Amino acid sequence: MSVLTAEQVRIHPGGASRDDALQEATDILVAAGAVTPAYVDAMRQREETVSTYMGNGLAIPHGTNEAKDAILASALSVVRYDGGVDWDGEQARFVIGIAGVGDEHLDILSRIAILFSEEDDVARLAAAATPDELFALLSEVNEG
Repeated sequence: MSVLTAEQVRIHPGGASRDDALQEATDILVAAGAVTPAYVDAMRQREETVSTYMGNGLAIPHGTNEAKDAILASALSVVRYDGGVDWDGEQARFVIGIAGVGDEHLDILSRIAILFSEEDDVARLAAAATPDELFALLSEVNEG
């Protein structure tokens, strides 16, 4: 199951607001045919109840359980903001939007968590010069 393609990976030299980051994550997932545009509202609702900032510069926004009808297919969006995103007082550098059909998001989440648990891996992801290079480093999230 390929949840990530090179078109779903972006790098920005600057920063963004959390709201803009959520919108971009949704826009990428919409373009991939994974969610409807309403999914961004479910992401915002999730942030109101619990922050999706995970540490190590990673935020993993995803919709609430009530948003299942907005999800058409499992997919990821990956955006690296080199200027950072203020995520409830934390500095997120990687924003990985997640859409999962059924329970597929749990498997996807565990693979992302493993990738970002190693500081060396995070440093490699942060050093990737192009979206294609970043995509290549992230390709293991597609294995399953």
